[in-house]
Amino acid sequence: MPSFTVFKGHPSGTPIKSTTTKPDKLTGDSVLVRVTASGVCGTDLHYRHADLVLGHEGVGIVEAVGPATTILKPGDRVGWGYETGSCGHCRECLQGTENFCAKRALYGQANYDQGSFASHAIWRESFLYRIPDTLSDIEAAPLQCGGATVYAALQDIKPSETVGILGIGGLGHLAIQFAARMGCHVVVLSGTSRKREDALKLGAHEFINMNGDGAGDSGADSTGVLKVSRPVDRLLVTTASPPNWDRLLPLLAPRSRVYPLTVNMGTFEIPYMALILNGISVVGSLVASRHVHQAMLEFAARNKVRSIVETYPMTEEGIQEALEKLDRGEMYYRGVLIPQ
Repeated sequence: MPSFTVFKGHPSGTPIKSTTTKPDKLTGDSVLVRVTASGVCGTDLHYRHADLVLGHEGVGIVEAVGPATTILKPGDRVGWGYETGSCGHCRECLQGTENFCAKRALYGQANYDQGSFASHAIWRESFLYRIPDTLSDIEAAPLQCGGATVYAALQDIKPSETVGILGIGGLGHLAIQFAARMGCHVVVLSGTSRKREDALKLGAHEFINMNGDGAGDSGADSTGVLKVSRPVDRLLVTTASPPNWDRLLPLLAPRSRVYPLTVNMGTFEIPYMALILNGISVVGSLVASRHVHQAMLEFAARNKVRSIVETYPMTEEGIQEALEKLDRGEMYYRGVLIPQ
């Protein structure tokens, strides 16, 4: 029985090194992947106390394939993300939105014995994505969830639109790059000016310090009311805590859309009248479907969208350090684990 190393959550919150054992032979369209890099995502914090293998931003090399595989072969470089399976037969699957399949396999809800914090993993060929040659393993890992999440929220956007990005962290710094490369006018809203230069270098056209006093880059008038050069058509919320909607909603264009992208276990609340009178939509958006995910990787490679990362060894100590830093809000954009 082949086995490989994994790192699991624990009630203490400290990752534990363990072993997963699988059958001798691969069946169906199963693919054995040797992990070469794994992103560290905010969702991993939600499961650090659970008895399951952590990680869902995996990149690696195909080592073996099952008899029903048709595309991948040993030596291919692939990645996977938040979803690793679906029924393949329901309406959602047939129309290419399998990320909403009722029988989908999502991180934290299925496949508890394997993840990307590991030496290897076995996944279905249909849920593995080829990594373009111009993306390194370290660059590609955070795209498997973080990149897929923001790219999905930017689908069908027009180059003439204005995209607002609330928060410039692990998701926000990728959203800026994708929106700017799509030709959009990008407005970044933050609670501090600390990352202003980063935002502008990544492609932002405007930067608003929402806690400013009206001077410099605050984006506020003398009364503290926020101002932008043009109304925001699509707002991506990437902050960990709910924003002050009374300040944000006046910035939005009629019939604009709001995408809450970070996981908050509380209740989503937003003023009624501003939504109704301006036809604003709040859109639930999960990670990308498979065809959008692959398109995202190709777009990132072609347009030089790159994650800013800190690397850590894939050990109990390295994982703990990365998770603690992420939990404190001190991670410089994205963390990536490297197997030792």
